[in-house]
Amino acid sequence: MGRPAGTESWKDVVDAFLAENPDLDTLEVVLPDTNGVLRGKWLPGSALRKVFEDGVALPFSLFGLDVWGREVEETGLHIETGDKDGVCWPIAETLKRVPWAERPTAQVLLSMYHRDGSPFLIDPRHVLSQGRDRLAAMGLSATSAFELEFYLFEDQADGDWGGPPKPLFSTHLGPARQNMYALSDLEALMPLVDDIRRGADAQDIPADAAVSEAAPGQFELNLHHRDDPLAAADDAVLLRRLVAGVARKHNLKASFMAKPFVEWPGNGMHVHVSMEDGEGNIFANAETGATRQGHAIRGLLDTMTEAHLLFVSTFNGFRRMQPGSYAPTSICWGFDNRSVALRVPAAKPEAARIEHRIAGADANPYLVLTGVLAGVVEGLQRAEEPPPPVEGNAYEKTATRLTPWMDEAIDAFAASARMKDAVGVDLHKVLVDIKREELTAFGREISSLERQTYL
Repeated sequence: MGRPAGTESWKDVVDAFLAENPDLDTLEVVLPDTNGVLRGKWLPGSALRKVFEDGVALPFSLFGLDVWGREVEETGLHIETGDKDGVCWPIAETLKRVPWAERPTAQVLLSMYHRDGSPFLIDPRHVLSQGRDRLAAMGLSATSAFELEFYLFEDQADGDWGGPPKPLFSTHLGPARQNMYALSDLEALMPLVDDIRRGADAQDIPADAAVSEAAPGQFELNLHHRDDPLAAADDAVLLRRLVAGVARKHNLKASFMAKPFVEWPGNGMHVHVSMEDGEGNIFANAETGATRQGHAIRGLLDTMTEAHLLFVSTFNGFRRMQPGSYAPTSICWGFDNRSVALRVPAAKPEAARIEHRIAGADANPYLVLTGVLAGVVEGLQRAEEPPPPVEGNAYEKTATRLTPWMDEAIDAFAASARMKDAVGVDLHKVLVDIKREELTAFGREISSLERQTYL
């Protein structure tokens, strides 16, 4: 069995961790699947060295599951192959204590490989790694950071969540208490906010600002930028897990569902990205920075329709694309404008960047960043100017619309040679197969509105 390059120097990491955590009882090995759903195993703490020495056997077919964890036979990854195991190797820098667990627990992210040590290229983390390599071949690297929005709900006694959830601070008396940027909401949740911050510190997740967002019980957490896109995406994956775990400890449910309510804003995943060469941020160059930033914007705009499924990958996510909701609905950009798809924030020259605002908070961060980097590469290589920036309310302009329909997004992605190149032939097929099956499943359901209307 071959060991992947870069996984050899693990002993010092494990020795140091065990010295600091001699009471370790449980090890959680965590593998994000194609949807970004976390799969894996719970192992005894004594298995830690073995995990790093030998890897963890898990079936390749985990990457052929739909969002409900069901096998999608069309992917060709299941029983017709014998349902073979791959070897998942731990990502050493993600070995951390789980501060919200009741017993002494550690977690570590995994990535899937073939037995000869070559990467399994349906694993989205490997696909993002290839995008990083394309940039490196151009003499560039990406600096990126995620912002994540989520709701906090009062826990439902039956645990079914079939009825409408009740967010914190909601009331049936008078208008909705949006309380945007309200310090009082954060203060009311001080024990939970403190536990999230301490948990992020313990897991080396570079959490930054926390704000109360535009609906009752809605919040946003920002992450510091990273100079490695894999680390930035790992941060987003682990932050979602941290928030959910801490909320559960406080008898609350944290939800990153893209659109839980018709009447209130959805949850977004915003990505900030800049490009670096040997001399620094290329967007900050006094002579060429604005031009090259424009080229990157043009590439992102031109690939946006084809890459839409990478950014909005759930049936519910397309409900978020509503005018006036702070979710972009058209293919446009602007300066310091939160109604556009691509925002250039007001910033110091050295912090010049692009904010990509399309993704839902429930999307797979590895695939979101893969799509963003593919668009930037496209733009920098073609070196074409973008259209004029939108001023004012983009919802009232006539720019080409982003589709609010999942079937159209699937078809655009499926037909795209650029997306096939960006994510690879294998993942391209698997993602299309999974999303078509999920769309079909939702189409089979009869809604309560239909029954109320037609019975």
